[in-house]
Amino acid sequence: MASWAGTTPGSNESAGRVKSTKTRPGNPYLQGALGAAAMACAQNPNTYLGARYRRIAFRRGPQKANVAIQHKMLTTIWHMGTTGTLYDDPGDDPGSDFFTRLHPDRAKNRAVHQLQTMGYTVTLDRAG
Repeated sequence: MASWAGTTPGSNESAGRVKSTKTRPGNPYLQGALGAAAMACAQNPNTYLGARYRRIAFRRGPQKANVAIQHKMLTTIWHMGTTGTLYDDPGDDPGSDFFTRLHPDRAKNRAVHQLQTMGYTVTLDRAG
């Protein structure tokens, strides 16, 4: 379904080197609707998809992040349709810190490293 919609990334690898690829042309009407829905999700700061968009956009850029969110939405819709379940946002309350709660040590180490890079000495004490 994602391939038909044109949201799957191409895979072009030769001699162990991954080359730049494009998504295949898909249904333009579905791509337009998914693109608008993905941008709406990206602008909502309190959802899992919004947090995922920001993480990908930081590394890969906003266009690739938009296609990634479209792909995630389409696979989620497919699973909902085949299993008959309703959507349950993994980030529930609020979804924007889903990845921080998933890997708290990574978030702590990243914050400490950023402060040390700016020239601060950091000592951590557990609160409460």
